[in-house]
Amino acid sequence: MPVAALAPQPRADSTSALTELVDAAAQRLQVAEPVAAVKWSAHGAIEDPGRVEQELAKVGAEAEATARHIDPNYVTRVFGDQINATEGIEYSRFAEWKLNPSNVPPASPDLSASRSAIDALNQTMLTQIVANWDLLHSPACALQLDAARSGVIGARQLDGLYQQALSLATSSYCQG
Repeated sequence: MPVAALAPQPRADSTSALTELVDAAAQRLQVAEPVAAVKWSAHGAIEDPGRVEQELAKVGAEAEATARHIDPNYVTRVFGDQINATEGIEYSRFAEWKLNPSNVPPASPDLSASRSAIDALNQTMLTQIVANWDLLHSPACALQLDAARSGVIGARQLDGLYQQALSLATSSYCQG
């Protein structure tokens, strides 16, 4: 997806209580496109372990501060999966651009705008994790998660790469 991935997009239908959480995860994955473009043009590395550690510590601390009954280890595991899926998309784009340089975005987007979008989506995801804590830890989670994924995939018209990334990003949601 081009830089326009940061623009408002249609929301997924609410067929599951987890749709808003999964939709935020999908939107966060779409931010990988402009971030990859920035890294490509700067000849930067895709993985940044220091930044990942900092971001995971931040969301874990926010989880504890937001609601005492939310396990920060669960939250960091969920966001770790999200980051791994995002890096997978970035690697895919780097491979595409290496093999076909004409597909490289002509201008690198503003990294601060991407980071702001990521921060806002992290907050949405954290809010949804808190709101759906009991469901995420219940036997009903798997069915609700499948319905949410299907709805988001259809609404956002996610291709195979993004479907795979969304599956990884949401793989630790159900803990019941």
